[in-house]
Amino acid sequence: MVKANSKVLAACFTASALLASVGTVSANSELLKMQQNASDWVMPTGNYANHRYSELDQINADNVKDLRVAWTFSTGVLRGHEGGPLVIGDLMYVHTPFPNKVFALDLNDDGRIVWRYEPKQDSSVIPVMCCDTVNRGLAYADGKIFLSQADTTLVALDAKTGKKAWSVVNGDPSKGQTSTAAPMVVNDKVYVGISGGEFGVRGHLTAYNTKDGSLAWRGYSMGPDADTLLDPQKTTHLGEPVGKDSGTATWKGDQWKIGGGTTWGWFSYDPDLNLVYYGSGNPSTWNPVQRPGDNRWSMTIFARDADTGMAKWVYQMTPHDEWDYDGINEMILVDKEIKGKMRKALVHFDRNGFGYTMDRETGELLVAEKYDPAVNWATHVDMETGRPQVVAQYSTEQNGEDVNSTGICPAALGSKDQQPASYSPKTGLFYVPTNHVCMDYEPFQVSYTAGQPYVGATLSMYPAPGGNGNMGNFIAWDADKGKIVWSNPEPFSVWSGALATAGDVVFYGTLEGYLKAVDAKTGKELYKFKTPSGIIGNVNTYERNGKQYIAVLSGLGGWAGIGMAAGLTNPTDGLGAVGAYASLSDYTQLGGVLTVFELPN
Repeated sequence: MVKANSKVLAACFTASALLASVGTVSANSELLKMQQNASDWVMPTGNYANHRYSELDQINADNVKDLRVAWTFSTGVLRGHEGGPLVIGDLMYVHTPFPNKVFALDLNDDGRIVWRYEPKQDSSVIPVMCCDTVNRGLAYADGKIFLSQADTTLVALDAKTGKKAWSVVNGDPSKGQTSTAAPMVVNDKVYVGISGGEFGVRGHLTAYNTKDGSLAWRGYSMGPDADTLLDPQKTTHLGEPVGKDSGTATWKGDQWKIGGGTTWGWFSYDPDLNLVYYGSGNPSTWNPVQRPGDNRWSMTIFARDADTGMAKWVYQMTPHDEWDYDGINEMILVDKEIKGKMRKALVHFDRNGFGYTMDRETGELLVAEKYDPAVNWATHVDMETGRPQVVAQYSTEQNGEDVNSTGICPAALGSKDQQPASYSPKTGLFYVPTNHVCMDYEPFQVSYTAGQPYVGATLSMYPAPGGNGNMGNFIAWDADKGKIVWSNPEPFSVWSGALATAGDVVFYGTLEGYLKAVDAKTGKELYKFKTPSGIIGNVNTYERNGKQYIAVLSGLGGWAGIGMAAGLTNPTDGLGAVGAYASLSDYTQLGGVLTVFELPN
């Protein structure tokens, strides 16, 4: 169980009265208070700790079967709808994929549109957005709604009126730089990442001042120490100093300049340690033969000082990644007993198929175990070195260029992609949407041209062998033991973010379009409802006028749904996803819809 001093990390949150109370209150202290109000949902991740947990319990394991649709809202946009709405006071803020519209809806008037923001973006951004035109959500602080547009423009909107307060450009789409991640606000700074690893973009986390959008700091994933904000002696990797220019030392020549390690996932924050946590993505290119070395610091967990950006510690999960196992998935912060000792822990379910438990203060590796039994590319993680022990049969580098390495599990989309897990302090378990998919992978020589794809591999994907051909599981995970507690198979990958509640219910969505509710202790299915389109959004909850609601965005797309979203038919298109998920069209169609659920009066 979570100790009392971490209650602020366990609740999900927001106080509507604070929407107008900006002035002298810092954004950080404002959000720390707001996240404790379970009636609202003030961050995409529920709270700074990424728990995606709600203290609301009106909807519980006994009555969830009675859920009904309260109201719906069409976004008017096709393509994949990831993320979910914010709820602050009487307003709900809904975002869309490209062109990244924002709607403020009146919760006291069946979702009447109070204001809308419809940016004008150049459509040339679309072709350089890998794996669909998604956006993962909005941030709130200081009376402003923050949106990171596909073209990398960070926009601050007045939360009451939608009027633009300021904007700043974070990258250059002509060079393949785009934006898909939700921002996060800490200490009067708004943090944004960058996408484009498949175009040779060098990843970074950037902090802008919430007041006016001025640059506070930028920390690159690779490069010299001045770029990465790593101290050669004070920044550690598994307890050892990283050394001088560690972000260039394991790259050949200047390859680090186009090295990938993009930051398109989720961010978390520990206010006691004042550290921001996030992961970096794959190294560029996907052909490992072309980039010898460990390729630091791609595939890495970063712990950075929230004020300065200086890294306290790093941990590279997949050195010299040969399979596109991006490390961008969420970092969930819990205070828990691990191996008989209370720890300030960080739990991370990586694309590579290993569930990691770490000490978030020191960066010590505590647990690293497979959370999908199909994982075969590595036998285990060496707990001394932190390195996965690669199986030669599944090494795309050892097999060589222009050789099709077959039967690699997981596929490039990982045992879990960005769709966030949830954590319940009541059960002490983590609830994880997963993929049960394998691949064939053939690397080939590719040259770099700014703004052009820099992939260098052909992929095919298919269900993992054995079982009933399911491509996904929804699991409960024990982060102390590194064990699956229960697992529910799904026909397709589970591409929706989960929600755990104090009512002992866990919610998630499916690619066919079902919202499902399961018992938090046993996994028993308690309820399901077919929404108008496949769900790749994240379920959340809020309370208004004494009544609890469940909300989720439908809208098929993302990597798994890219075939339908972009009209692709070649099985190897979408980096192998088109063929794997071709049958989705038998179950659902495109369409962006918000569905809100309630219990009968």
